Amino acid sequence: MRSHGDLTGLIKFLARDDWKFSFEEVLGEHFGPAMQEFDLEYEAIGAALGGGWDMTLWGVAFEDFLGRQSEPDGRNFVDEYLRRRGWNESAPTKAYMRGLRNSIMSLYEASAIVSGQSFLARDLVRGGDPVLISERTATRTLKEWDRIAARVVAQGQKCILAGGVLAFTFEGSERLMVNLQEAGVESLRSRQSAPSVNKPLIPDDTLREMAPLFTSTWLLDVLPKALGLSRPTLHNSDGDGVVFHEVRFPLAPKTTPNEIGESLAAISSLRRENEAFWNWLDEPAATQSPKPNEDAENVLGWNVTMEDGRTVLGSIEIKARALIVSVNSAARAERAIGMLRAALGDLVAAPLTQIQTVEQMMAQQRNRPPSTSEVPPEIQTKLIHATLDKQYRALLEQPVPMLGNLTPRAAARTKSGREKLVVWLKHLENRSRQPEATDPMATYDFAWLWRELMVEHLRR
Repeated sequence: MRSHGDLTGLIKFLARDDWKFSFEEVLGEHFGPAMQEFDLEYEAIGAALGGGWDMTLWGVAFEDFLGRQSEPDGRNFVDEYLRRRGWNESAPTKAYMRGLRNSIMSLYEASAIVSGQSFLARDLVRGGDPVLISERTATRTLKEWDRIAARVVAQGQKCILAGGVLAFTFEGSERLMVNLQEAGVESLRSRQSAPSVNKPLIPDDTLREMAPLFTSTWLLDVLPKALGLSRPTLHNSDGDGVVFHEVRFPLAPKTTPNEIGESLAAISSLRRENEAFWNWLDEPAATQSPKPNEDAENVLGWNVTMEDGRTVLGSIEIKARALIVSVNSAARAERAIGMLRAALGDLVAAPLTQIQTVEQMMAQQRNRPPSTSEVPPEIQTKLIHATLDKQYRALLEQPVPMLGNLTPRAAARTKSGREKLVVWLKHLENRSRQPEATDPMATYDFAWLWRELMVEHLRR
């Protein structure tokens, strides 16, 4: 027995010559920009993405086609199929086909997810109250505040998702919103009409025509990574790309560790932690100016801070007749070498530097044998949660690029700032989710941050 959402008959009907050419034009609208941008054939897109994405993307274009009116006679594919073959379909299936025909692709934010059952979908393009979506498959992989492009179809008293669902990254969804707004303004100009305060910037009829923009924006976001053309870069608080440097100063033959310690005590930026280890600290955060990165959407921060908020620039350790400096950029390595040469003079010999990229470090970690003294999971969770508490509390006083370089506390004081703050908090929370529900990152509770910034009532 065929399910209510079975579109086999519709797909077979597509083979008719009078519809086949029209559908190929729709495919071109959806995939043409990415094919041109990356010099790919249509089949190569699915091959690059893998995981059945070729069928999902085909489905997105097909569902768009179902709502089109063909020129010049204004015929609709679904109406034509039901007129000719509708006798072969059940009443629920025909209702589903008509629902698809009338549906509109939009961008939704997921919340209140009940695995295998339902979630709330908030339309980020058209606004309004969140809609309860009955969904089994997608809810097993959706995370709180995920953003998806989809079509919502009414089925009796329930709302369901159509089959063509695109999971957007936060950065990709922000780019999509900009593209939709620009296309909406251009559409209004072409129609020589001004936006009304009582109507959305993008009316439903206009949004319906923008369905290919969802596909092309999604592809332009995910294909570079799939093709190995780009990857997020790690930057430290100075804005430098992260490359690990270990600078080894051999101690001179007659030099003692005590002499090294006495000389290092004269450097105000060094904090001694024990007899053989120092942290190298930056100036207090309050005296620093923010260093936003122009490509912030593709950059991740790699920083370590002390309890007082000061950034750890590196570490210095006496080990096996050598003074070893560990930093995460070439610029910091140069600063450390100059600082220590000036302070230590003939107490040490010329330094030797070993460089390791992030990829090399990760590969080295993967090849290490498992530890025989693992920390118990419950202790590990407490340690990680305590570290996150400390990190996020310090972040409340630091400028954030997504907040217009305001601190979270400053952003919370204005309406426009609170709107940005909610997006930022959801982004933080969404990025922390892990595939394993028991992972310490996945079990971390962000609710205190919302309460601390007095925006808990906006967490929906």
